[in-house]
Amino acid sequence: MKPRDIIAKSWALTRKESQLRRWGFIHAFLRTLLNSKLFFYQGWLAYSYFVLGDPIGFGKIESVLWNNLPHWIVICLLVLFILLLISEFLFPHMAKGAVIGLAAKSYNKEEVKGGLVLAIYNFFPIFALHEILILSSFTTTVTLCSLSLRYGGGAGPIFCVLLAMVWFASNIMEFFWIFSEEAIVVKKLGIRAAIRQSFKLVISHLGHVVFLSLLLLVIVLRIIANLLMIILIPGIIFGLGFLLATLLPPVLSYSLSAVIGIIIIMLASYFFAYLEVFRQTVWTITYMELSRLKELDVIEAE
Repeated sequence: MKPRDIIAKSWALTRKESQLRRWGFIHAFLRTLLNSKLFFYQGWLAYSYFVLGDPIGFGKIESVLWNNLPHWIVICLLVLFILLLISEFLFPHMAKGAVIGLAAKSYNKEEVKGGLVLAIYNFFPIFALHEILILSSFTTTVTLCSLSLRYGGGAGPIFCVLLAMVWFASNIMEFFWIFSEEAIVVKKLGIRAAIRQSFKLVISHLGHVVFLSLLLLVIVLRIIANLLMIILIPGIIFGLGFLLATLLPPVLSYSLSAVIGIIIIMLASYFFAYLEVFRQTVWTITYMELSRLKELDVIEAE
């Protein structure tokens, strides 16, 4: 199948299968929520570090809330924050397994069901695979850099340079491991076997460079859009909080701004769900097509 046909088929499956979009929405919503909070915190840190010259430490936000809101509200917010943080860290891995499996079933003309089973049974290998390349994430690398600047003293900038180098190397490795998740879900391979097969497929089919470049372009466009929303969402929420605080009591103004922020994130995640499902479906169909071809190092099969 030609790259153009794969892209067309992937988009058709994305629009056709509502279950794919539901799991894609879960993935996009939790990731956007996590990245928005990380950006808000890192923005405050950058302002305190570069402008005020007094970087904030752990617990600063909590102490501000504790001094300005009723204590029972702060406790509820902290519990909700911890639960959300766990969900944002774990559930996207489950959603990715479900999207890959359901897309593969739809492509094979099978009944598209069993998303929860696919999510649960593929969670641990996908989670472990992601943790190997955890520094390929831009937000994770920025967070570690901020910790280095706050607590690393004079060695902080050196750690930031090292983290940037590891981030670059991790993204190169991630390119060659691009089919690992599909191998885990579709072929039920172990982590090592999935990585090995992904590396072999990419090396064996470098003639698809134009196709891969097109996919990478889609990924870059999604990342740019995601980053723009991550920047805008905390800004809108922060601005609304300040505006409403001048007109309403603090508790009511913060509550309204939080509700409005959640609604904005949900609307943004609805559009991100299409992009996430489409991107993942393209890779899934590509893997299934390439894995059916004869391996280039095999001359005669037994």
